[in-house]
Amino acid sequence: MVRDGEEEEEMMMMIATKPAWLEGLMAETFFSSCGIHETRRKSEKNVFCLLCCLSVCPHCLPAHRSHPLLQVRRYVYHDVVRLSDLEKLIDCSYVQPYTINGAKVIFINQRPQSRAKVSSNVCFTCVRILQEPFHFCSLSCKVDYLSYQGDDLSSILYRIDESDFTFEGLRMDGHDQLGEISTMEDAEDIMVISDESEQGNNSHKKEKKKKNKKKKQESNYLPGMVLSSLGNRRKGAPHRAPFS
Repeated sequence: MVRDGEEEEEMMMMIATKPAWLEGLMAETFFSSCGIHETRRKSEKNVFCLLCCLSVCPHCLPAHRSHPLLQVRRYVYHDVVRLSDLEKLIDCSYVQPYTINGAKVIFINQRPQSRAKVSSNVCFTCVRILQEPFHFCSLSCKVDYLSYQGDDLSSILYRIDESDFTFEGLRMDGHDQLGEISTMEDAEDIMVISDESEQGNNSHKKEKKKKNKKKKQESNYLPGMVLSSLGNRRKGAPHRAPFS
């Protein structure tokens, strides 16, 4: 009788076991400096190798060229993956997607909440407010909930097709830091972008734009003054020959 209980517990653990790539994706730290290439520019780890189950930087990619690679992006200090990429690996139904820069993304892990709110539809795991008909705010919330319920995770996992995650398919063009976000339940989160580097870039652009506008105004104003001054000088000096 005891043996039957142990076997049932072992079976439940096997069912709820996460594959190595999924465990690694949810536990990995992205956008930190690569320990191997920390002295080189653009050494942030923003790619996840689905075979080695670890994050790598752009300089590490040649060593993983033949491996399936998943690009991770970031919005305000939180890691996201394009829905079009993630749904090839796992069933993302009922996970709320967010539209950032025109692309649908899913947060890898749950995010801290500043205050408690009341809503009829919240995340089953972290009670973050969601839109209908979604039940989870992130990938980890769905996986953790199903694991806690003892559900078979293999039913939502897909076989990795390496042709969908090739080295050539990566976009290493500096678009890893994402900006505007929509379809989000927290209005404050939509409007406020707290990425300091992005704020710095935006303020620099605004300052530069103001300076250019001022220069333009001055360039439009000064010629008029010069012409007026020349005209007055001409009137006060009738004996000089006129300008040709």
